[in-house]
Parts: sequence; C-alpha cells; structure tokens
Amino acid sequence: MSSPEKLAEAVLLPGFAGTTAPGWLRSRVADGLGGVILFGRNVVDDEQVAALTAQLRGERDGVVVGIDEEGGDVTRLDVNTGSFVPGPLALGAADDPELTTAVAAALGERLAACGVTINLAPCADLTLAAEDPIIGVRAFGSDPVKASPHVAAYVTGLQKYGVAACAKHFPGHGAATEDSHVALPVLPRTPEELREIELVPFAAAIRAGVRAVMTGHLVVRAWGDEPATLNRVALTDVLRGELGFTGAIITDALEMGAVSGAYGRHDGLGHSAVRALIAGADALCIGGAAFEADALDAINAAIVAAVTSGELPLERLADAAERTASLGTDPAPATVGPVDRRLGLEAARKALRVTGEPRLDGPPLVVDVQTEPTIAAGPMPWGLGAHLAELVPGTRAITAGPGDLDTILEAAQGFSSVVVVTREAHRHPRVRELLAALGESAVDFIRVETGAPGPLTGDGPRLDTFSGSYVSLRAAAEYLA
Repeated sequence: MSSPEKLAEAVLLPGFAGTTAPGWLRSRVADGLGGVILFGRNVVDDEQVAALTAQLRGERDGVVVGIDEEGGDVTRLDVNTGSFVPGPLALGAADDPELTTAVAAALGERLAACGVTINLAPCADLTLAAEDPIIGVRAFGSDPVKASPHVAAYVTGLQKYGVAACAKHFPGHGAATEDSHVALPVLPRTPEELREIELVPFAAAIRAGVRAVMTGHLVVRAWGDEPATLNRVALTDVLRGELGFTGAIITDALEMGAVSGAYGRHDGLGHSAVRALIAGADALCIGGAAFEADALDAINAAIVAAVTSGELPLERLADAAERTASLGTDPAPATVGPVDRRLGLEAARKALRVTGEPRLDGPPLVVDVQTEPTIAAGPMPWGLGAHLAELVPGTRAITAGPGDLDTILEAAQGFSSVVVVTREAHRHPRVRELLAALGESAVDFIRVETGAPGPLTGDGPRLDTFSGSYVSLRAAAEYLA
C-alpha cells in the first residue's frame, strides 16, 4: 500500500488558473496528484483543451481530467459562444429519451476528443421549488418518473465514448431554497419523501451504470446536522447501502460556502476533506477556485494527520484513491472536429413550448432583459437580439435592465412587434414588475422565457425555450422569423 502522503495526493481534484498547465501543477501530476477540474477560465477552444489535457497526460498517464459541462446554461467548452446543446430542462421538455441519449453521446464524443475523462453531469436533481436559486434549467424536470429516463439516457450517451458521467447533487438540490455556493441549505424532506421523490433519478442513474455520483452540500435533518458531503448516513448507508452504488463518490467543491463557511476561503478545507473521506467520499473536488500549491499542501497535511491519529483509517483512504483513479481511464480515441450544432438545434426546436400565437408583424424590437447568471453558470453570451437581427432584416436589438421601463417604451415606438426576453423572470421581482408595467402599457409584446418557466402569468403570446443555450436561442429566433 502506498504512503498516506501519496494516497492523500491521489484523491485531490483541484482547479487552477490559465489555459496551459502551470509548472507546479505539472510537477504534482507527475508525483501522483489525482487530477484536475477544468472551468471556463481554462478554455479557449477544443483544440486548446486537447493540448492542455495532452500536456497533463504527458506528465502521468491515468490523470483524472474533469469538466463541468452540463450543456445549456452551464457550459465550459462553449463559454465564449453559448452551448451547442440545449440544457437538461429543454431535453426533458422535448421528452424524447432517445434524443437525450444522442445529444449526450455527441457531447461525450466531443469531450473524449478533448481528452476529458469525467464530465460532472448530468444533474439528477429535480426542479421542485419555484424560488430555487441554482438548479432550475439544470434538471430534466420536476416529476421523478418523467425525469429519470432522461437521466439514465444521458448517462448512457455520455459514457458511450469512455467519458465517465457523474450524477449530481446527491441527495438532490431541487427542493432547496438557498444556494449551497454561499449558504448551507436544509432540505424540507423526510427520508421517506426522499425515497419517493429525489432519490428516484439517482437510482435510475445507478441502474444505467453511472460511474460517479457527486455529493450535495445539503442537510437532511433525519440524517444528522452535517451536509451529505460530510455525512456517513448519506454516503455510506444510503448511497452505497440502500442504492447499491459501487462507483466513485465525488464531493461538490469543498470551498463552497455550505462547507467552508466563507465562499472562496481555504480555511478549514483540510478539516472538511477529512470529514468527507470518513463519511465515504472518494475524490475531493476543490475546483471552484483557482488553487495554488500551498493550499493543496495544507489539505494533504490534514489528511495525513488524520491517518496518523487514527481518525481516518488508511484502508478507507486507499479505497478512495483507487476509486478516484478509476476515473482517469483514457476515453475512446477521437479527433477534435468542428462543433456540429445540427443535433442540438433539432433538440432545441423540439423543446419549444408555444403559448398563444407568437408571430412577428414586421421587423421587431428585441429587448433582452439582463439579470445576473447563477454562480454555477457564470457569465456567457445570452440573448435573442443578435439571432433575430441576423434572420430578420430591420430588427433592432437592445439590452435592458429590469428598471429600464422608460427606455423600452421609447424604443418600442415605431415597432409593430416587440419581443421581450427574460431568464427565470419569476425569481426576479423587478423583472416581474417590468413585465406587469409593459402589460399595462400600449405595447403588445411577445414574451420569450429562456429559464425555468415558473407560473404562467398574463395571456399574451409566449415562447418557452427551457434553456439559454446558443441553439435554444437560435431555435426561438427561427420560430419567430
């Protein structure tokens, strides 16, 4: 058996800054660092990602290369353009599991060509609480029976090319009304309710052969006061025992506010790492922030100290290292090619939900109402204006905030068609106020909603895309044009 120091290093999956691997990271990979997690800050295009992963693999075969590529609103490969595939909620709305498999397989093939070994997707969460600040379009739907076939289909498609899928965020984030990036949500669920609702898609993913499951920083009071990531009942008794999962358990980022107490700080990460390993987690994701070597040194030292004191059995750490290493299997050989948006467009078109008769009467004014993206999504191109301007000559596109009613009313003069585009308007009181004020004005407008729809309000024409991806916005523009 390897030394505690080597085993501790083997379970770490940090993030880093830059589009090439810094020297300290290459050195640690060569010495046995478990792997890395890639984010938008590490991506220029597919060719660059392939070169980056080859650089890491040149230091050591079998290094784990993870990425948070959910498609739709949470994309890393397409952070500069918008995703070439619609998000999960749009795939759930299309309600064609075979199409979901095909979309996931296209993504898996692309990730394999980029040298990625594990994708931190799909979300097996459900879209349950209207005020949920973080899941929304990232889940396949709210009904566990209807969402589960899509979760399983996504796992099957993604793993076709050797890229491991990772169902998240166990035991399910959708009923939470707080964002675990910044706070510690408590799920208003009994274990029996979880078995009937949240755990159903996870069970489907496990039956489909998912190779990894990511923990959620979520408290279930019946399991104790610790979040699932640090909770032995959640990970060992329920996930492994009741659900029979035998693959790798990955933590959500340990620097998140729900477990670190202050998002982005490194204080106490070693303590959280040890508690997660004792609870039954294998790979420790510390990828949300860009880490340096000294932060990893502190975590490694805390794990080794826990082994030395007997708090963490060496056999448990060795088991975690072995499961982490299983995610470093090289994906099936593939070559980087141009991104093909045709399949994603097909899915996005099928997902559109039309209410009333949203039809243009001449070139429109398009108002893209900007709101802050979630922490999980981060900034990326969004909006319908550019798409419609390309398809309908004479279109005017403006970007507005929720408080820009007068600007919108002035711009609308002279246009017989106005299109107002929102992103989860139901979660933003000022956006709801804007829509209500526009409804009371003389402006007849078509509403396009790109997020989780929320309650249907008003009786005007409306188009729901269920995703803010490039292809979903394009599909909406095509429909209107």
